[in-house]
Amino acid sequence: MPDAGPIAVLPRRPLTVGELLDSAVLLLRGQARVLVPVALVLAVGEQLLLYPLRLAASAGPPAWLPEFGRFGAYWLLLAVGAATEAMIILLLGNPAARAAGAALFGRTAGPREVLRPAGARWGATALLAVLVGVTMCGFALLGAVWFLGFVLLGAVAPALVVDRVHPMRAPLRAAAVALRGVGRAGGIRLLGYLVWWVVRLGIGIGVYFGLDSLDLVHAAWAGWLSLAVWAGVNSVAYPALACLDAVLHLETRIRTEGLDIRLSRARPGTPESTLLAAAR
Repeated sequence: MPDAGPIAVLPRRPLTVGELLDSAVLLLRGQARVLVPVALVLAVGEQLLLYPLRLAASAGPPAWLPEFGRFGAYWLLLAVGAATEAMIILLLGNPAARAAGAALFGRTAGPREVLRPAGARWGATALLAVLVGVTMCGFALLGAVWFLGFVLLGAVAPALVVDRVHPMRAPLRAAAVALRGVGRAGGIRLLGYLVWWVVRLGIGIGVYFGLDSLDLVHAAWAGWLSLAVWAGVNSVAYPALACLDAVLHLETRIRTEGLDIRLSRARPGTPESTLLAAAR
């Protein structure tokens, strides 16, 4: 049985918040050899993109806080950072969602399965990543509206890849699922982000100051060292958040759509993709 035992990645039943966080970690552990290298490439690109914006805001390592009088440039930096962050998590959400779908059937998807182009809808994923990035940048420029955007757009990749909805419907599907149960799924996504934000902040700053205390940080390359540290931290945090989005989406469907009942009543031999597809 796929939900037998305490180590099932995604049991076919409603989960508690703690179980959801554990499920996301288990999924990441099983897919780390795929997700982490891809995330590292994307995170390095993100840091290189943000570096000139940090210089324009006179922000210095390791926390990259602005100097007085540069808050306008720093606000733009935060908005662009919110956009790139959302885009990377969505792109990683494509393979993470497919891996979560396999886990629902008690399987561990291999690298070829989660990265194969057939049926992956990578083109639509890339276009939606741009759309979500622009949206999140605009929301971030408006301040606290960012929280709303982050809550509503978490399940775009699972809706596209697992539910197989039309690409233009994926954001609406994600928002609808996030708001179910008085916004339970959206709230858990925000909680997961805050948890990983604290972890990232602690490691990103801690490693830098740890090296600096050993006189291993030269002023000439301190900024580049900090960029490398942040890229390394994000290469784990971003796929962890993508895995949380994937398991949270499927768990919400179990909780609110009876996906577990649908799977238990399925005829033998029915393709997994057909069973997981949302009703149109």
